[in-house]
Amino acid sequence: MPDFLLLTFQKNKMDTAKKIYVFLILITIVVVLIYAQSIIIPFILAILFLFLIRVIRRILAKIKFVSRWPQWILTLFSSVILLSFLVFTVEMITRNIQHLTATLPVYEANIHKITQLINAQFEVDLSDILNDFAKDLNFGGILSKIFSTLTNLFGDAFMVLLYLIFLLLEEPTFPGKMKAMYPDKKRFEQVNGLVKKIDHSVSSYIAVKTMASLLTGLLSYFVLLFAGIDAPIFWAFLIFILNFIPTIGSLVATLFPTVFALLQFGEFTPAILVLAVVGAIQLVVGNLLEPRVMGSSLNITPLAVFLTLALWGLMWGITGMLLSIPITVILIIIMSEFPETRPFAILLSRTGKIKD
Repeated sequence: MPDFLLLTFQKNKMDTAKKIYVFLILITIVVVLIYAQSIIIPFILAILFLFLIRVIRRILAKIKFVSRWPQWILTLFSSVILLSFLVFTVEMITRNIQHLTATLPVYEANIHKITQLINAQFEVDLSDILNDFAKDLNFGGILSKIFSTLTNLFGDAFMVLLYLIFLLLEEPTFPGKMKAMYPDKKRFEQVNGLVKKIDHSVSSYIAVKTMASLLTGLLSYFVLLFAGIDAPIFWAFLIFILNFIPTIGSLVATLFPTVFALLQFGEFTPAILVLAVVGAIQLVVGNLLEPRVMGSSLNITPLAVFLTLALWGLMWGITGMLLSIPITVILIIIMSEFPETRPFAILLSRTGKIKD
């Protein structure tokens, strides 16, 4: 066999072997992500909480008398603020769930009333369908599942807290370790720049998304309170959480209190009011205010948003949907730094331009 043919054959063989190795590595990563999610999810949540603490710390550092405090005191104070908010939220959600459970008979009785309204309005006999639906419907079970899902978003609370403590302890020593790991100045600056880009992009996304979700939840709370919806804090918090899921979350967050208003009052008017006003809030904050504030910091194509939403949702459920965008932001930034993976980063980006 001629030498050039032998070289070509060996090169093709090496390329094929490399592709097989990459494929096997990807399969292994997916399997690990699925079966080790009880360990990985709390760690990722701890990292996201660390980003939130850093955002709170930066905000506090802008206050004149607070900016003079040592870094560790700022970190401790920021951690206390975040953890206090989480404890307060869990307490309020628990109370609201108990209140909703106590009023379940009223909601179940209204199903018959809604059936008669639909029959009168649209001349469609839905009695048999809704009666069967009412027999199988278990509001207590539904509320329990919602509450269970919300609590599972934080994974194992002890594990998340433990990871977070170790991350906070490691944070001050990380720059020194980076310099020791990369003694070459050029390589250190490249890696340090990558870390800063990840920090800036993820922190910006979390900060803006959290503020937008808080604003949406707060405005929705006043709407639900005015409409007389039971447990408005619970539904406002549900809206706040679901807003972190792109597109689909906002839709579900609007439909949940709308359906509940229909079941609570047994009338269409309150439900239509909730649908219109809460939907308008979602539209204004999500499509007008949030993009203006976020700008180009979230450089992801809408197609990539839906694909990653489906992928992480398939592996980790609702928790994966909530974490899909921060994970994708980090992956795009990392892939943009390497020539082999840069085309994938460009493909996933919104504009096709990656900042260096």
